[in-house]
Amino acid sequence: MQALPKSRVLRFVEQAFHLARRAVARYSSKFSKRRYSGHQHILLLCLKVRKDTTHRTLLDELVEMPRIRKAINLTELSAPSTLCKAFDRLGMDGWRVLLNLSITRLPTIGVVGIGASGIDRSHASKHYTKRTKLTIQQLKVTLLVDTGANAILDLHVTTTRKHDSKIAPSLIERNTGKGAILIGDKGYDDQNIRALAREDGTRPLIKHREFSSLHKAWNARLDADLYGQRSQNESMNSRRKRKYGAFIRSRRWWKQFRELVVGCLTHNIEKSL
Repeated sequence: MQALPKSRVLRFVEQAFHLARRAVARYSSKFSKRRYSGHQHILLLCLKVRKDTTHRTLLDELVEMPRIRKAINLTELSAPSTLCKAFDRLGMDGWRVLLNLSITRLPTIGVVGIGASGIDRSHASKHYTKRTKLTIQQLKVTLLVDTGANAILDLHVTTTRKHDSKIAPSLIERNTGKGAILIGDKGYDDQNIRALAREDGTRPLIKHREFSSLHKAWNARLDADLYGQRSQNESMNSRRKRKYGAFIRSRRWWKQFRELVVGCLTHNIEKSL
């Protein structure tokens, strides 16, 4: 009987498992019971985001996925609470290492766009929140996207209404050497941002706010085709919400930040297949 080809899900699992083995230790502690490895936990957490489901539903579906279990050497299924605790243990630094490794398998071109979007922190219906006069604050997510590979290089998350010009410097400093051109809209019109980008050898392609005829002239001289690639950020935010949900499930703010990083990691792995 002819062997079945690898499905996209199986290739995703193999790729995510390979990245996990490169990034983190097999076990989180020398006192670990060693029933499940950290690599398996990371893979299952990425698979949960990819399927936009819950821990309990994912583990239930894994019962009927023998090829997936074999690919990650999973001989028995854990309880949903085990995955929750594994998510708590792995900090933001570990997820960022995984995100950086996922970029290495993508054909980046160095043209980087920066843009922000909001995401809901609860899945309560608008009708319910309106009737109960409940206010649910959104998270502001700023993505740094390579427009050639449609890869997410980095992200910044905040619970406040922090201005774009105050967020961009930290992203630029954290991603030194990853971009030759930085594209941004008028929200990033700040001389400090331009100076910081040039120090890194990056050409800032940011529109000026038009307070004078000189600003209008500078904007008219921008490369329209190159600047048009900034729309990749809006497309990326829209695609992320459609595929992985327009809201986040975690209740604690630090877990919400991690959940968004896992979503970006999952997107990059999908693009690399």
